[in-house]
Amino acid sequence: MPGSVPPSPATADDAAPSPVAVTGPAHLLRVFLLMAGSCLPILGAVLIAPVLPKMQDHFASVSGAEALVPLALTVPALSLALLAPFAGVIVDRLGRKRLLIGATLLYAVFGTAPLYLESLGAIIASRALVGVAEAAIMTCCTTLIGDYYSGQRRVKYLALQTMCASASATVFFVLGGAAGSAGWRVPFWVYAVSLLLAPLMVSALPAPARREVTEAAAPTARHSFPWRQLAGICALTFFGAMVFYTVPVEMAYLLDDLGVENPGVIGLATAIASAATVGGAVAFARLKRSPDPMLPPAFALAGLGFGVMFLADGAPLLIVGAVVNCVGTGMLLPALLTGAMSRLAFEDRGRGTGLWMAAFFGGEFVCPLVLLALESAVGSLAGAVGLLGLASAALAGALAAARRRTAATVDPRPLPEQLA
Repeated sequence: MPGSVPPSPATADDAAPSPVAVTGPAHLLRVFLLMAGSCLPILGAVLIAPVLPKMQDHFASVSGAEALVPLALTVPALSLALLAPFAGVIVDRLGRKRLLIGATLLYAVFGTAPLYLESLGAIIASRALVGVAEAAIMTCCTTLIGDYYSGQRRVKYLALQTMCASASATVFFVLGGAAGSAGWRVPFWVYAVSLLLAPLMVSALPAPARREVTEAAAPTARHSFPWRQLAGICALTFFGAMVFYTVPVEMAYLLDDLGVENPGVIGLATAIASAATVGGAVAFARLKRSPDPMLPPAFALAGLGFGVMFLADGAPLLIVGAVVNCVGTGMLLPALLTGAMSRLAFEDRGRGTGLWMAAFFGGEFVCPLVLLALESAVGSLAGAVGLLGLASAALAGALAAARRRTAATVDPRPLPEQLA
């Protein structure tokens, strides 16, 4: 829905002061907690991936274990996608800090449950509850970044959130593999780390309040929820999430199709791609541009990377394509997120963030299913990636054309970012 996403030039300015301190030890601790909390859903998504074969062996006698065991890995993302909008509503009504602390405690309870559960069905149910906690945690952390910071600082910390999430995925995959060597249940102990974060959140995260400038300087700022604008961003985010997760999900299979089966080489290739994602997020933050103008080049770069991967006849060229793609996706994710934030006033921020999270994790969940369908249609995974690259390039062109058409049109109504 590119046409429904108008430009948001106010995103990158620093006109609005931050309601919290932006220097000093308290600030650093606050940023650390928000980034650590944002990494918890990533931990849930990748930590147990290395032990799935051992889980499969343990539950070999269970009917349908071939399908149920992988579901233990993916069901948190599905829960997060389905429940994030409701978490957003609760965030706006109950309060960000209270919900974040409660969800962080429950994350440890649900995450460590497989340590003592014996039924595969019960383990999958506990994993679904992990997704419930993740929906609240991710929505609260992202909403608090929007509450605490404005202008370029907000862009900086949302980009940092992307960088931390991308880097942590590689760390958690390695950690899960190392812990899994002692048994398939051992990695679930890592979920208890949230018990260390919750007490710090109680003392270090201030309860956000509506900024007084909004009430005093803009008494007419009350407005209905920006459904139309957010629908465009969420549609782009749903597709963008598929683009974002294609390399992490499919890299091993693409390398295998090229005859590369060494786990060390596959792990190194994945780590290089993850580093490129971090690099893209750093580039986005340093460019100090509004998010909407960055969407066309980010999608174009991701599409170019997919094209190189499609043409690759060996591992080196495939890795080059993955790096190009991941630089683009590293820019894409913070651009989409800051674009959504720029359209949300304080009273809408929790609900809007929840809808954005639902779109993103919904795209993550369907990514392998879409690629599987495309692979069936064209006959190869590389061909499916190539088609996704064409779609990315076409979307980049459509977004660029839409921006040119609306460049001369200025909406006289101020954006929420200008009012915050």
